[in-house]
Amino acid sequence: MRRLILLLALALSACEAAAPGRVRAPVADAPALDAGTAAQTFIEVVAAVEPVAERECRRLAPAGTRCDFIVAVNRDLRAPPNAFQSRTEAGQPVVTFTVAMIAQAANADEMAFVLGHEAAHHILGHLTRQAENAAAGAAILAGLAGATGASAADIADAEQIGAILGARSYSKEFELEADRLGTVISLRAGYDPVLGAAYFARIPDPGNRFLGSHPPNAARMGVVMDTARRLGAPG
Repeated sequence: MRRLILLLALALSACEAAAPGRVRAPVADAPALDAGTAAQTFIEVVAAVEPVAERECRRLAPAGTRCDFIVAVNRDLRAPPNAFQSRTEAGQPVVTFTVAMIAQAANADEMAFVLGHEAAHHILGHLTRQAENAAAGAAILAGLAGATGASAADIADAEQIGAILGARSYSKEFELEADRLGTVISLRAGYDPVLGAAYFARIPDPGNRFLGSHPPNAARMGVVMDTARRLGAPG
């Protein structure tokens, strides 16, 4: 069992630890909006996309899910380009953009698609599902370690690794699900999700790695294009 724990630890160390929903920095800079235009565009995008996301949340999310989104900005200028979904202790959904993420957007469609994607994670219950998967993985691997007579330290290590494995078990599927619903949200808000998803061409391609947290960029772009086509989007 100790050998298994070490092998799993090595496998996980070779993979990025980005949580589902995190947008990573692009490979190269794209022609970005100037600061004033980017700020104004972000305000306009939030005003257009947030009510659509809330409407889709009320339509699709389980009963009792809070749909009153907060869109926040992390003003730390040292923070890298990033956007992610979280919840307050009271369960209110929050989508946070860093200043760098807003500043590097090439157009309003990219901002709208990212916002729709992150809102979709909440609507689809991905944080809850991820936590459940992590708990199950921790219990299973710790149980296996205990059954083989592992030490308390090894069991604790197994529990931690099991939680990571469980959290990643469906993370690629979560990303594609959020891309699909994010396409719906951004399109219904009046933006071009295919143009917005062109952002994928500017971020590192994770490929289809074992235990990776994100699917290949080509797969994500394919989901967006297929969904937009099914909704009758031009092009």
